[in-house]
Amino acid sequence: MTAATAPHFGPTPSTPAIRRPLAAAAVLAALVGMVFGLLLGGAGPASAHAALTGSDPQDGAVVATAPKEVTLTFSEQVALGDDSIRILDPDGKRADTGAAPRDLQSGSTVKYGVSLHAGLPDGTYTVAWQAVSADSHPVSGAFTFSVGAPSKTTVALPTDQAGGGLVGTLYDIARYAAYAGFILLAGGSAFVLACWQRGAGARPLQRLVVRGWMTLTVATLAMLLLRNPYTGSGKLADAFDLDGLKAVLDTKPGAALVSRLLLLGASALFIAVLFGAYAKREDEREKKDLTFGLAIGGTVIAAGIAGTWALAEHASTGIQPGIAMPVDVLHLLAVAAWLGGLTTLLVALYRTPDMDATAVRRFSGIAFGSVVVLAATGIYQSWRQVGTWSALTGTGYGQLLLVKVGLVAVLVGIAWFSRRWTARLVTGGGDASTETRDGETAPAGTAAAGASTTETSGSAEVPDISGVTAEDPARAAQLARQQAAVATAEKKRIRDADPDRSGLRRSVLAEVGVAVALLAVTTVLTSTEPARTEEAAARASTAASAPATAGPVEMKLPFDTGGENGRGTVRMEITPARTGANELHLWVDGSDGKPMDVPEVKVAFTLESKDIGPLPVVPARLTEGHWTADGVQIPMAGNWKVAVTVRTSDIDQTTIDKNMKIG
Repeated sequence: MTAATAPHFGPTPSTPAIRRPLAAAAVLAALVGMVFGLLLGGAGPASAHAALTGSDPQDGAVVATAPKEVTLTFSEQVALGDDSIRILDPDGKRADTGAAPRDLQSGSTVKYGVSLHAGLPDGTYTVAWQAVSADSHPVSGAFTFSVGAPSKTTVALPTDQAGGGLVGTLYDIARYAAYAGFILLAGGSAFVLACWQRGAGARPLQRLVVRGWMTLTVATLAMLLLRNPYTGSGKLADAFDLDGLKAVLDTKPGAALVSRLLLLGASALFIAVLFGAYAKREDEREKKDLTFGLAIGGTVIAAGIAGTWALAEHASTGIQPGIAMPVDVLHLLAVAAWLGGLTTLLVALYRTPDMDATAVRRFSGIAFGSVVVLAATGIYQSWRQVGTWSALTGTGYGQLLLVKVGLVAVLVGIAWFSRRWTARLVTGGGDASTETRDGETAPAGTAAAGASTTETSGSAEVPDISGVTAEDPARAAQLARQQAAVATAEKKRIRDADPDRSGLRRSVLAEVGVAVALLAVTTVLTSTEPARTEEAAARASTAASAPATAGPVEMKLPFDTGGENGRGTVRMEITPARTGANELHLWVDGSDGKPMDVPEVKVAFTLESKDIGPLPVVPARLTEGHWTADGVQIPMAGNWKVAVTVRTSDIDQTTIDKNMKIG
């Protein structure tokens, strides 16, 4: 290397420029941790990804006479088909009438009922159900109840979840491929327009973006065909059922997939202009105007494609969907800009020796901005889907989220090393390329003298075709091919000789490897039941197992009002827990287990099966943390929902509920 082109490996004037992003990243990480803690600490209940929260009869219940119908209550809106709920008798025969489930929704309660045949014999009955939740994912389950007394049954409870099997595997592969294709398409195009406009004429980059478009298109078509068996029978042959496909097109996920295909048609035109007219444009002013137009059009198309995910998946349901959907779009665009640009940079570093350091430096700034957006949007999404610290560590969704956060941290760490190599490229001569003897560009940091003496210093000798006459065109063509091959090998040798470029390539390759794993975890997360819903289903299961015998009944209800000192437990006892007058006692304990004095406690009783209530009860404060009420009237026996409202300050209160068998 010559002194003029050798990069600095010791302290350089750019060292503060390297430390500043590191300090900024540290501050950002601290802020992320603080905000994450505040959000999770003060989160309230919500759900997405439907769960069965109740049934009548309940799971495992023994009823004296056969009910006229079986009802199922869900945590959110679901789509049910005519055969989505089946009730089987002990011999495995249908006990329901086969009619479509009746919509019994009342207010915010999502309930469906299925009528049963009259005169059903005693024994154990199996209820099997399958539905599609509002976030497009299939959910299923089964439970049993008994008439008269439990009996042996020939029906085995299904253990396979909806959306599993071969069809589920193929659908998940298509989902992963769709994300990967979008990242390559959007991120590669953004890299060309924002970082390296001359790359529009580079064949490796063209192939990368086009392959991203093809991958996304094929994956979207596959998901559209597989959607019917994925949410229904699970049979691969049903992918070509035209009636099923027509039914899919009438659903929200089907409409989103069709919209994505239409937007991919518009993106094909964008790609044709980007790698056609734009790549060939010579006039700088015209190219600048075309750059602006392509940037606006490309952003609109990319946001539209990202919106097809937000429209049909987790962001479209649960709390604050009006905020969650645009946040989800921003999150996907930031992922594409970062990971897609990273992949494009890797291809450029390996396949295009004339890329300059300016492009690398520009992408470095875009990547840092993308990480900031990802951190902000990721915190919000985590709060929506997790909600509490216990859910973060105690649910499958929360554990996957922790793995994702860890991979992002590793990715950011590797990116810091990439920024160091970028700084070395810049300080090595201000440009990652220098002119070679053939007029081609080669990476800075290589010896200028070495480039000019390659013909005599270890490189292949360039064939001389000046003496070949026109009478021997075959020989001339052969020598021309040899000359081109030698020139290509020479450029590659010069490119690979630059230690800074090689170091950057290795670090970017490591980033891409981690990014592939990160994308896989993200894909699994999109099809995993959110932690909020999993906890809601667990609470419903606990409620269903509340004491069902007559006599004094006790229960505990943890609460969190979200304010300062807002966590604790309500212990409730009702005596004698039967129809008529009852005595109610409430004890409010703080998080330390000691009596907690709160401004107000209210109780309400509701018998949902008979549309009775809520019947309000306002207990009186007896002493610190102890409240009581006499003469609490329970008009009839049944499975009552007891809702307790606790207020810990003028603005902080919460309501928790649990089912209780009375009478």
